[in-house]
Amino acid sequence: MEVIVVLGSPNFPDGTLGPIALDRIKGCLSIFDPTKHKILCTGGFGAHFNTSPVAHANYLKDFLIQKGVPSTAFLPLAFSSNTVEDAVMSKFILKEVEYKNLLILTSEYHLARVKFIFTEILKDFNLSFNAVIHHSMDDLLEPLIQHEKLAMEQLKSNGLYY
Repeated sequence: MEVIVVLGSPNFPDGTLGPIALDRIKGCLSIFDPTKHKILCTGGFGAHFNTSPVAHANYLKDFLIQKGVPSTAFLPLAFSSNTVEDAVMSKFILKEVEYKNLLILTSEYHLARVKFIFTEILKDFNLSFNAVIHHSMDDLLEPLIQHEKLAMEQLKSNGLYY
């Protein structure tokens, strides 16, 4: 079994998943096979991505179930508020199960930082990465790309603390 770790991204205050989250969910659905995969959804609360009363990971899980993924396919949810917490909380959950093969699912613009973080924090696991491309969002992506560049510079200069 391989665990697909679906990284969170913004949802609207009413809980509606944003376009990045929807693209990631579609990416998960396109590769999910109930005979080969378990799913671990990440995302809790944060002013930058979820101000609703429900954790983001719950919205991801609920959407996947509505699309036909069986509820038995899910590992416990990781109520994280950033990418480092995604990795740390995923590690705690994964230590309690026998799965060592992970497929980390994120966005293309986020991939370099995710690889940097997850490769360090989850070094005892077999990692692969899958990045979705957001085709119709060029105007929205530029600030995110700039944020990723800055975040990577900070990680490289300050180190990764967790």
